[in-house]
Amino acid sequence: MAPMTRSRNGEDGVPSDLAITYYIQRVSAGLIITECAYVSLMGRGYVRTPGIGTDAQVAAWKRVTDAVHASGGRIFMQLWHTGRISHPSLLPEGALPVAPSAIKPAGRGWTPNGLQDFVTPRALRVDEITQTVADFRIATRRALEAGFDGVELHAASGYLPEQFLSSGTNQRQDDYGSSVAKRARFILEVLQAMVAEAGGDRVGIKISPEMNFNDIVDATPQETFTYLVEQLRSLNLAYLHVALFGAKVDYHALLRPRFNGAYLIGGGLDQKSAEAAVAGGRADATVFGSAFLANPDLPERFRQGAPLNTPDTNTFYSPGARGYTDYPSLSETITA
Repeated sequence: MAPMTRSRNGEDGVPSDLAITYYIQRVSAGLIITECAYVSLMGRGYVRTPGIGTDAQVAAWKRVTDAVHASGGRIFMQLWHTGRISHPSLLPEGALPVAPSAIKPAGRGWTPNGLQDFVTPRALRVDEITQTVADFRIATRRALEAGFDGVELHAASGYLPEQFLSSGTNQRQDDYGSSVAKRARFILEVLQAMVAEAGGDRVGIKISPEMNFNDIVDATPQETFTYLVEQLRSLNLAYLHVALFGAKVDYHALLRPRFNGAYLIGGGLDQKSAEAAVAGGRADATVFGSAFLANPDLPERFRQGAPLNTPDTNTFYSPGARGYTDYPSLSETITA
């Protein structure tokens, strides 16, 4: 099950009881990857998203993981820092969002006051980069305290790790910018910190080459992602999660041979294409997002060749149970 922001949490970043129901309903996934949780208050970018820094957040997530494990499931937490994809109204004391370079992203984001234009971020100092790496390390420790089986670094979708990686958002001239190797340094340092806490077999990473979401652009994406993936080999990660959305290059063919762990693919798959990917050796596992959102028992529906519920896009990010925990299972549909 893919990580999917659902915006059902309290403004204090504490998951509600609905989250327990939501994840339990989908426990038949081979692995649940949760919605992303911010690693620090400066990493928060949207309303009603969860964190993993406070005791209250950890305790609430522990109830989720205990319930998933009691039902025989496995669950990883996705860790994120939104970087420049944020707004002062979401950050401590109205602070400016931070990024590798002070480059304003196009677009608007959801804030407590509705949609607002993104602002020009502040470039991180080197000592702040070091602290942010430490934030990911501490968040990994807290995720394990909360009972998660492992953690996934969100290095896709134009958030802080990809902002460092991409030439369009990183114009630094120090050890964290200019060349591909220096732009990749932040991601690699974060992963090293996460591995130091959890071990490589409990750490994964998600990337999405040429997704271009959140105004992210790189001049040489094939070179960039090839370099990054080759550097992952020494970390002995649990998996590499690659989601493709409209890229013209077959990144799976390019990247899979360069990675030495389990290779997961996602992005617009259906049952037929997913089974073909695994059978053909293009992937070790396949990842489903909106299909799992709308079909709590997706594996069983695939097994029976049953019809799928249609996701309601109007309730993807709205508060409450509607469109969150009220999608019927196959047995409920048959009974009805």
